[in-house]
Amino acid sequence: MDGVSFALGERETLGLVGESGCGKSTLGRMLVALDRPSSGTIRYRGEDIHRLSRAGLKHLRRKIQIVLQDPYTSLDPRMTVGDIVAEPLSVHGEGTRAERRRRTQELFELIGLNPDQVNRYPHEFSGGQRQRIGIARALALGPEVIVCDEPVSALDVSIQAQVLNLLAELQERLNLSYVFIAHDLTVVRQISHRVAVMYLGKVIEIGPENAVYAEPRHPYTQALLSAAPHADPDLAREQEVILLEGDPPSPAAPPSGCRFRTRCWKAEEVCAVHEPALVGATGDAAHHQTACHFAAPSPVHTTG
Repeated sequence: MDGVSFALGERETLGLVGESGCGKSTLGRMLVALDRPSSGTIRYRGEDIHRLSRAGLKHLRRKIQIVLQDPYTSLDPRMTVGDIVAEPLSVHGEGTRAERRRRTQELFELIGLNPDQVNRYPHEFSGGQRQRIGIARALALGPEVIVCDEPVSALDVSIQAQVLNLLAELQERLNLSYVFIAHDLTVVRQISHRVAVMYLGKVIEIGPENAVYAEPRHPYTQALLSAAPHADPDLAREQEVILLEGDPPSPAAPPSGCRFRTRCWKAEEVCAVHEPALVGATGDAAHHQTACHFAAPSPVHTTG
């Protein structure tokens, strides 16, 4: 991670997209204070979360939670799903055992599962149901922010849609904010208000979902969107796929200047000398920003 900066508003979903190894999950872990940045700050309502005391960090856990990627490994197979969902309540000393059980049953109803199933074990549920249980666990303490670390990547497409719809409903009902991490562009577009594109530890483009998808300005974003599959075969035939040459450089030894220049067809000498700043076009600086010396909008056919 290097120079990543963004703000998340109330009831907003920021989609974070990029290829494997670009730093998405590392950023997500830092946002919930599982990893500590070597420099810089992460502020929640103005307070640096990595300067909190142990008691302060415990209180932060009530407000910022995470839904992990793999529903098959994120749930303890030796615990009932009711105990898994109630565990945050136990850790924080919330209520009596009976009150925690009632809260767990309420959460099961909220996520669309039968409250009578709380005494079952994770292996008795499908992947989509397990991910719903992971979401219920994240909701147990009434958080304001949930980091969703590729929460649907391990699920079938039809189940993905159900989980995404559930997340959208919960956001509306509980006033939640999401940082939604994924590599699937279609999934990110379905749920996000704003989208940030990452490459090799940096945010190279960020803006409103409709702007980033309709007129991507960074060559890397344009290449990603050109490779996205289309439901409409006519659009698929019209779309020119941009093929990137080579592999991403090592994050431990990134290229000088622009990190994408070794794979970019627009790269010139200035790209190797000066690192481009993340800025907006004239009159649009606060909304759609791009880190490229030769940023230019390029209409791309995408399906929502």
